[in-house]
Order: sequence, then C-alpha cells, then structure tokens
Amino acid sequence: MAIIKPFRGVRPPKSIVKEVVSRPYDVLSSLEARLEAEGNEKSLYRIIKPEIDFDEMLDEHHPEVYERAVQNFNKFQERGWLVQDPEEYYYVYAQTMNGKTQYGLVVCSHVEDYMDNKIKKHELTRRDKEEDRMKHVRVNNANIEPVFFAYPENEELDKIVKSVISLPAEYDFTAADGIGHQFWIIKDKDKIADITHIFEFIPNLYIADGHHRSAAAALVGAEKAKQNPNHGGDEEYNYFMAVCFPDNQLNIIDYNRLVKDLNGLSHAQFIEHLKEYFIVEEKSSEIEAPSELHNFSIYLDGKCYKLTAKKETYNDNDPIDVLDVTISSKYILDRILNIKDLRSDKRIDFVGGIRGLGELKKRVDSGEMKLAIALYPVTMKQLMDIADSGNIMPPKTTWFEPKLRSGLVIHKLEN
Repeated sequence: MAIIKPFRGVRPPKSIVKEVVSRPYDVLSSLEARLEAEGNEKSLYRIIKPEIDFDEMLDEHHPEVYERAVQNFNKFQERGWLVQDPEEYYYVYAQTMNGKTQYGLVVCSHVEDYMDNKIKKHELTRRDKEEDRMKHVRVNNANIEPVFFAYPENEELDKIVKSVISLPAEYDFTAADGIGHQFWIIKDKDKIADITHIFEFIPNLYIADGHHRSAAAALVGAEKAKQNPNHGGDEEYNYFMAVCFPDNQLNIIDYNRLVKDLNGLSHAQFIEHLKEYFIVEEKSSEIEAPSELHNFSIYLDGKCYKLTAKKETYNDNDPIDVLDVTISSKYILDRILNIKDLRSDKRIDFVGGIRGLGELKKRVDSGEMKLAIALYPVTMKQLMDIADSGNIMPPKTTWFEPKLRSGLVIHKLEN
C-alpha cells in the first residue's frame, strides 16, 4: 500500500504564476538560469539556483549560496509571491506537449515508503548530488521542487481527476517552450479522503524522474525523525512532495549516444566488427529513428546504417538483458569501442530524444563526434519490470518529457 496525504501547498498567486515558475534545477546550467531570470526578481531560480545572485566565480555549493536560497524563500513569502493554502489539499497538474496531455496528482508521499522500497527506483544515485539537494531541503525546511512518480493506471483515480478538471483551472498557461501547464486545487473533503483511500491499494509507486530529489527528501525526513526525541510519526517532515501520473499516460523518449572516435578502427573495420553481432544494412545519408526493439541506427561519415541485433545478443526473459541500451553498451561500446564505464568515460556523450536526431547528425557532421547511435526507447512496462525485480537500469536510459515545472506548489516540512 502507498501512504500519501494532502498538504498545505505554498503557491504563487494566479496573477504572477508565470513570473515565478521555472524549469527544474537540474536541466539547465547556472549561466542559463542567470539569463532566464534576468530582470525578474520573482523567478524561482533565485531559490533553486541561488548562485545566480552572486558573482559567477563563486562556487554554487558555497554555504552563502544555500543561505541565499533561504533568504529568498523567506522574501518570496513576505512579499506575497508565495502564499500557503489555509488547509491541506491535493492538486491536479496537467502538462500538454505536442497535443497530448498527461494528468498528475500532486501528493505527499511517505518517507518510510521510500526507505522500505515501496517507492521503486530504477537508477543509481550519486552521493554528491544527493548531498547538494539534502542541504537545499534542510536549509529551506521545504521540498521546493516535486519529484515525478508513476503508478499503475487506476480507473477510480481517473474518474476523480476527470471530475476535477471539468472545472476551471487555478493556473492555465503556456511556457516559452510551448508546453501547456494547468493546475487545479482539490478542496472537496470527500474527494481528498477517496484519493488517500485508493492509494492504500496501490502497492508501489515508481520514480520516473528525480532520483536524487527523492533520495534527498526522504533522507532529510529520516534525519529529522532521528533528531526529534518526541517523534510521533505524523509530523510533516515524514512526507515529501511528488506528482504522480498513471503509467499509461507517460512516454519515455529515446536517449541516444555520441562517441568521439572508433577506438583506432577505420570505418570499414568498424562495420565489419558490427557484423559479428548485428545484421547491418546501409541506408541513406539521413539518420533514421529505429522502428522497433532490438533495432538501432548508427550515423558515421555521412552515412546511416540500420542494425538488427542477432538473437544471441539478448535474452527476452531477462529485464536488463532485453534492453537495447544493454545490447548497445555490451556489443558496440564495450567490445568494439572499449568504452567500459558510461558514467565516467569522456569519449561518450548522451543526447535526449527531445533534441531530435538532427542534433546527432549535426554533431557528427561538424567533426566534434565520430559516431552517433540512435536507440529505440524503453517502455514504462520495461521500467516498472526492472524496478520490481530490484535491478537498476544502465546509465542514461530514460528521458521523460515534458519535465515538471517548478514553483507551482511547494511543500513545507513544518506547517
């Protein structure tokens, strides 16, 4: 059973919501945040990337930077740019991209569910990134940004969400990137009770995006429990904010690879090595998207090739071995190109599908990279199967779009 609760959200007034909200902290650089927030003192970047208030030479992890986050969070509340709701509510957050809308419930998830692995993970986290977000949660005593969860589709929840979105939205705007955002407040106490009750019968939640934020939020909650001699279990710090989407509404976009060199091989030698593991077909001069699982496209010296993995290269009954990222990592990157560690090798780079196959072609044609590998995206079922089995996906496997907008609602760890 998944334990969730409503919460007293801290939100911007409707009239200034577009000035406040921002992209998530981890999808842009400090310089990009500085440029996006220029001339806008209400931008949430001043809380989630507060280094933009300092000289560019100052380390973004300097204690003064975290302290500025707190100062700005307090200032936003004092000036009425962020206002706390009077009662505990759930919220519905809708995102529209390319004509498709997905509807998520904004809830507070329980720290113990994370610790007990009822909230399933599919990626490894890095301790330095965890510690950065833990400091941010600690100093602000709040989850400023939500995490992105998925749950198995549920008809009862769908009906409640449908009834909520039939009413006018509290927020309704299109961001500069063309993605639409709508936000509703669920104030009806019966609906709130029903949502809480229905989630009790959902065995697991799945982290789609935000593994570091999830870990940081849960670890700070656990810390606070240990530090409180009067800990009772119902304190607000036992929960952290998440947007939960039904799995049937989510799509994972391809996450592609670029390689700087062919490990000393000529073009012809590289293709011959590929033929040991793949059926290789030369295509056009334009890079093409793979059409199905176990198909790959590579782009090299102005030519595109279709690769079909030979049956002995994968095991459809193994949740990790069946993945195309596993096949490409094992047989192209490791065995042929001698790239052993995707997390640290400087010869490889990764491009999320949102930037398109054109980005791969451009970077190869420019001479910056030698080879592009386009992968067929993993499915939500594959992600959930892997998480359920206790396995971890290879690095840089999933790319979710659209990203959650930050600043629509914030969760304080003390009411």
